[in-house]
Amino acid sequence: MKFAVIGGTGLIGSQVVKNLNAAGHEAVPHSQSTGVDVITGQGLDEAVAGADVVVNLTNSPTFDDASPAFFRTSMDNLLAAAQRGGVGHFVILSIVGVDQVPELDYYRAKALQEEILAAGPVPYSIVRATQFMEFMDDVMTWTADGDTVRLPATPIQPIAAKDVAAAVAEVAAGAPLRGIHNIGGPEVFSLDELGRITLSHKGDDRTVVTDPTAGMFAAVKGDVLTDKGAHLAPTRYTDWLS
Repeated sequence: MKFAVIGGTGLIGSQVVKNLNAAGHEAVPHSQSTGVDVITGQGLDEAVAGADVVVNLTNSPTFDDASPAFFRTSMDNLLAAAQRGGVGHFVILSIVGVDQVPELDYYRAKALQEEILAAGPVPYSIVRATQFMEFMDDVMTWTADGDTVRLPATPIQPIAAKDVAAAVAEVAAGAPLRGIHNIGGPEVFSLDELGRITLSHKGDDRTVVTDPTAGMFAAVKGDVLTDKGAHLAPTRYTDWLS
């Protein structure tokens, strides 16, 4: 099969391309660096030409109220190109619980992306993943102040990027789900606990203070970012840290 992986040079995309090619498929990465622009539409028809499957792993450059416009424009352009090219399967990567946190602009934007895909002209699959282990350092920088990192006790089910990429590649190589496939890490932590584990492993002597108002994840109520019924990936957080 031939795959056009849009956003194929990023953290997940590059691994999806590698996995698909290793399985004997032809997966081609596309991004702004290869002349493809999902907002202007430049290069899209050429990128999807002859592809059986489009995997869209592009992401908004911001998490704020500009993100819905990014996903609407990019999805409209990509779906139109995919339809013109006769693509039979369109895959996106989304977030577990994304439709249950309307307080966050970015989550509303990702939910909009899902809605546009489901209403579009191409058979589709949505892979929803829990929070990436690789993002933990970024999460802590948002609320770091001197010797203190403030984090809420939001339940998190971290998953390794390599496990996300494996799941996306597997779904992309299959028949369109016309629905959602949830994946998550094997363990649930509170975010503040995860911060303490991370700093301890790195030999970082900063203190994590539990603060229910700190950072983006403070807006999350309950355990909506976790799914114990999801397909559980094998990599544990402490093993990934090691």
